[in-house]
Amino acid sequence: MLLGAGLPGAPIRLAAAAVTVPESATLLAPGPAEGEAARLAAQAAVALARGLVQAAALRVSVLGGPDGITAANRFASASFRDGPMLLLLPGPAAQAQLVGETRARFEPRHWPAVCGSVQPSLLAGRGPLSATRPVRLALPAAAAAEAGALLALDLLGRPAVPVFGLNGLAAQAAMREGSADALVLSGPACEARARALGLTPWFAFDAVGQPRDPALPGLPALSEVVTDPARPDLLLAAEAAGAALRTRAVLVLPALTSGDVVALWRGAARTWAEDAADAADAGSRRIGADAATVLLTTLCPAPEVALAYRVWLLRRLNFQAG
Repeated sequence: MLLGAGLPGAPIRLAAAAVTVPESATLLAPGPAEGEAARLAAQAAVALARGLVQAAALRVSVLGGPDGITAANRFASASFRDGPMLLLLPGPAAQAQLVGETRARFEPRHWPAVCGSVQPSLLAGRGPLSATRPVRLALPAAAAAEAGALLALDLLGRPAVPVFGLNGLAAQAAMREGSADALVLSGPACEARARALGLTPWFAFDAVGQPRDPALPGLPALSEVVTDPARPDLLLAAEAAGAALRTRAVLVLPALTSGDVVALWRGAARTWAEDAADAADAGSRRIGADAATVLLTTLCPAPEVALAYRVWLLRRLNFQAG
């Protein structure tokens, strides 16, 4: 898919004029070709092309599955011979790297963030969160980002038992049947969907650079609920998993990209951040370079935080990647 820049009305940024704009670049995106990530990449490519200071061609290349691991591995192994390249990194790819998934052969901590797209995510259950009554929490799997909600309950000292193999509609069905007491909901209207199931939203995962999500202003964030954790590293780990749930995608550049080139693409991305999301993205929010950088830092915490999370997964859920 080739998208031209230099369209009528495109913004002109004289400060970036001295930077050589590549004739073409590739934006890697997770598959499938008709999936959400590929559609999001196409939207971002149009905006970036319009935002560049001179004409260029930005090709979207769709690789692998929706978890984004294949695309991220390809991005990490790219060389200068592949030409300028960007990556649409989804939340599940960052989560795979966090838990130590052996297929995730990439290190995103040093990838400069350009822009991104986020959505709300919350934990909801039956009635108020009890200090004594055990909670049966619906989870897809131990490695899934939803396990961050179980860690959050542990940090709060609330007894909880995971019920595995429940995701999406299956988790909601379990709530209706009474075989689970709580679940994580993400995406558009998640608070309304929780109440439609007869559930009480307990807390939301923190927004980018601030506790409360603008989409859930009346709901306390995880960092507001866990105010004095005995293990701050595990709170950072829970926030990382929550960020994976909230991240539709972060657009990144390769490590060691020069500062002027990073500035060029971030300037082009202003068009993306400023444009209103289309109807298909209802409930999501576009973010610019500063917020995307904060988001990537939360998604990919320091190695000692990732290690603490992996030790917790092993001790709590008997899970070890690979």
